Amino acid sequence: MNSFAAGPWNKIRRSDRANYDEAAIYAVLDEGLVAHVGFMADDRPFVIPMVYGRIGDRLYLHGAKAARFAKVMGEGVPVCVTVTLTDGIVVGRSAFHCSMNFRSVVAHGSAKLVENQHEATSALAAITDHLLPGRWQESRTVTAKEIRATAVLAMDIEAASLKFRSGPPVDDDEDYELPIWAGVLPLKQVAGEPEDDGRLLPDVEQPASIGKRLDAMS
Repeated sequence: MNSFAAGPWNKIRRSDRANYDEAAIYAVLDEGLVAHVGFMADDRPFVIPMVYGRIGDRLYLHGAKAARFAKVMGEGVPVCVTVTLTDGIVVGRSAFHCSMNFRSVVAHGSAKLVENQHEATSALAAITDHLLPGRWQESRTVTAKEIRATAVLAMDIEAASLKFRSGPPVDDDEDYELPIWAGVLPLKQVAGEPEDDGRLLPDVEQPASIGKRLDAMS
């Protein structure tokens, strides 16, 4: 079992809520849909929500080449990527003990612009299939012009950690005698009924990728 070493970038203060196992960390990355990507530009911090994909130990991001993130991160700057899954609202008898049940991965590395067209295409496929498994093969083939207009960034995960909380609230002993409700309100992200765009050709059926995403979020 491989793990990331705890160090200055990724060490979590509470060891009982820390996990450095690669498999556990990648499971959260694979389940999440949006990453918050932090970087410095013009001596200011920026955090941008982005879709992403993963191939092995490498995360991929993409967007317009003219965007600020592409120009800055493409040069190989340090990047921090965070993906959080919310599992429940923890309701304590005291407001002090109200909290969240969650799983959150923080990953560190240096981003760089992907210059190789084959890798860029594979990265775009990984990002697409992360959203809807199998959608890349269902879609029209991406054109060379589209790839040239897109900035694809790669970040090798150099350090990462998974912080989590689970279970009921932990109230002060004397508060358990109070007539106040406490517990957990579970949270789950679910997908609704698919809605076509109103311009489908006759007899076009719902693709398998939609069904796979529905199954994953049911």
